[in-house]
Amino acid sequence: MHELRPWLRLIFRHRGGLVLGATLILATLLCGIALLAVSGWFLTETAVVGLALAAGLQATINLYVPGGAIRFFAVARTVFRYLERVYNHNLVLQLLTDIRVALFDRLAGAGHRHRGEKSGAQWLSRLTADVDALDTLYLRLIAPTALAGAITLLIAGLAWLLFSGTVALVVLVILLAGLLVATLAVLRGTRRLSSRLSDQQEALRGEVIEHIEGYAELTAAGRINEHAGHLLAEAGSLSRAQACIDARVGWHNALSTLLVNLSAVVALWLGFSLFEDGAISGPVLALLPIALLGLGEVYGMLPEAFGKYGATEAAAARLNQDGGSRGAPVASPTGAERHEAAAGQPLTLTNASIGHPGHPPLLAGFSLTLAPGKTLGVIGESGTGKSSFADTLAGVVPLLAGELTVPPCAYLTQGTVVFEDTVKANLLLGNPSATDTELWRVLDMLELADRFTREPDGLNNWLGSGGNRLSGGEARRLVLARVLLSRAPLVILDEPFTGVDAETRQRIAPRVQRHLEGRTLVCLGHAPEALLATERTLHLD
Repeated sequence: MHELRPWLRLIFRHRGGLVLGATLILATLLCGIALLAVSGWFLTETAVVGLALAAGLQATINLYVPGGAIRFFAVARTVFRYLERVYNHNLVLQLLTDIRVALFDRLAGAGHRHRGEKSGAQWLSRLTADVDALDTLYLRLIAPTALAGAITLLIAGLAWLLFSGTVALVVLVILLAGLLVATLAVLRGTRRLSSRLSDQQEALRGEVIEHIEGYAELTAAGRINEHAGHLLAEAGSLSRAQACIDARVGWHNALSTLLVNLSAVVALWLGFSLFEDGAISGPVLALLPIALLGLGEVYGMLPEAFGKYGATEAAAARLNQDGGSRGAPVASPTGAERHEAAAGQPLTLTNASIGHPGHPPLLAGFSLTLAPGKTLGVIGESGTGKSSFADTLAGVVPLLAGELTVPPCAYLTQGTVVFEDTVKANLLLGNPSATDTELWRVLDMLELADRFTREPDGLNNWLGSGGNRLSGGEARRLVLARVLLSRAPLVILDEPFTGVDAETRQRIAPRVQRHLEGRTLVCLGHAPEALLATERTLHLD
């Protein structure tokens, strides 16, 4: 249960919405039970009156009140069911949005090394199946279980009012047994198996994606059939495990339904003695058992949900492990410290070792002080550690040893990332408060303004998947514009002009230089012509 606590806290921030959603579910269920109960009472009353009239006795029946009640509950149940589905599904989507945002926020705060420990297939599983598994918490677990308990108490109260305390107690005991069978008994019988199944599904999902991605290599090696057979065997094992879970859920569901029906039979049997004593009428005798039969719908939702509880818990545990909860941060090696400096303070590296854990450091015993407003160029061939140096300054990769003090920074990575969105949305990631005038100004600085003014949508022009409507040089200048919009006191530019032709680079470089005047700049490239003008240059080899 402790694995779910971070996500439950996140979900219960919407207390008002959860209460309203639960109220709509409760109203729907009560209208359904009331419809059954009133219909049973009305049919019994009609039959009794019909028999009396057939026997020559005088009898009357009010057709309008029960008939109106039946119509009311039938219409109300339909209306509440519609409102409940629309509202609660929208609420669940909001909850999943909050979960995804929280997950991305916390992953962004984790180190690059931590995020890189898993393959793309594993991350795809995290961000789809595992997050979606948490939608069962409210709509299928919390709300139905709480409402099933509340309705059980209401039915027991109805039995006490209409019949007797003895009948109410017996009915309550049987119903509570049915509720335990539909919830805790299912949980106990399926929790471990469902958790293991979830882990195996996640592993198989990753293997299938890797199989598709490596199809050409497997074919070339002549192992495509062997690997496909392995995947089919794993899928068969998962199917057998799922069938076992479904069987256990089904048996518990059947037993729970049997206990609900037993409560109706017991209520009818105990009610006969009250009927014979004249304590209740025939229609009232039929009302309670039929109302009890309506609990079948309430209890029927629970076994399947609790059968998936283990999978939900396993998904939450994986998300917590990946940074989904505010657990302990990824620890830096002994002696490595990173401090955030305020704007106006220098960037300092003291006796620092830079590289990747488990490998020899790319830089060792390195010290540097860069005063505010000063510029540093870093030149080196591929593999000499330029990007690792930039990642360390930006806080993406932890120090192996030493101490780093760095002000807030804007970082242009070596990779060009354009999101499938508009020009404006991509630029506002650098500065959400930037105006359209500022956006056009920085685009003009990088000679991109004309490119988008020709488009009918201007800043709202859609860039396509991964920015596929842009050339490589245009995409690079767009992400550079995104960084330049930031007001961070430190700017780190790793290969800022990749894919940009020499003539364009010569025109835009002085403008970028003027735009960054007064800010601390670290610019990295494979040769001096790939850099902006800098006061100091560090050569890596």
